[in-house]
Amino acid sequence: MPPQPSVVADVPCWIGEGALAHPDEGTVYWVDIPSGSLYRYDPAADEHDLCHTDPPIGGFTFQDDGSVLLFGAGGRITVWDDGAADTVVDGLAEEDGLRFNDVVADPRGRVFVGSMTDDDHGVGHLSRLETDGTLTRLEDGVELPNGMGFSPDEETFYLVETNTNTIYAYDYEVETGDLSNRRVFASADEAWAYDGLTVDADGGVWVGLWGGHAIVRLTPEGDLDEWVDVPAANVTTLSFGGEDSRRAYVTSATFEAPLTNALAGRLFAFDLEYEGKPEYYSRVEY
Repeated sequence: MPPQPSVVADVPCWIGEGALAHPDEGTVYWVDIPSGSLYRYDPAADEHDLCHTDPPIGGFTFQDDGSVLLFGAGGRITVWDDGAADTVVDGLAEEDGLRFNDVVADPRGRVFVGSMTDDDHGVGHLSRLETDGTLTRLEDGVELPNGMGFSPDEETFYLVETNTNTIYAYDYEVETGDLSNRRVFASADEAWAYDGLTVDADGGVWVGLWGGHAIVRLTPEGDLDEWVDVPAANVTTLSFGGEDSRRAYVTSATFEAPLTNALAGRLFAFDLEYEGKPEYYSRVEY
């Protein structure tokens, strides 16, 4: 029987994104981008709470010191720590109207950062935030950079370019954070678009489908392997949690969803036969 996603947090997010299971807390965090709302779900108590609001928040990482880095508009980075928030960088991105979108920490604690404007999705960038807090531009002209992730062997980096409905793979050098040899990992000519991304322990790439009512698994070769229907039109991200890392948490959006889509924007969960791998902690110092 195919997985049956169910609602675990009845919050109708405008653009729910960035589902991220906390490896130590056993909780799951996610954001509603436009409102800048950071939410946390506790599976043990089956309760969720609103942790912080700082509009907008495009993405976030868990720091190894226990805090959370929030990436927002105009190159703003805020540290949220147990209810207290402090903006540590403001204006890191130079262009007017630019905001951070999806982000991911790498094995050495750097953060790969996508940036975009809401007016022109063709002028996005991919950058790398170094552990000393400096930003290194890696690529220009990325058409709405979205989900990112690393293969289990830490040799491949994946990036979703939503506007062209393409997932790129790069050779990744873990010691330096350098990327090279960009190639197409997967592309699709469909009404739906690839959105957020994560990688499981076997190297399978899981991607949310905006407009597709589903989350899919692609093999390490880029072939479609698994299709899981989700009762929300615009599915954004997936994160693996639970004691055995086989519990999938999925975010979604009410934005651009049909009015008849009663469960749009909710946080869903379901169990899978695949085991996830924990995301890395960021180690950015300010």
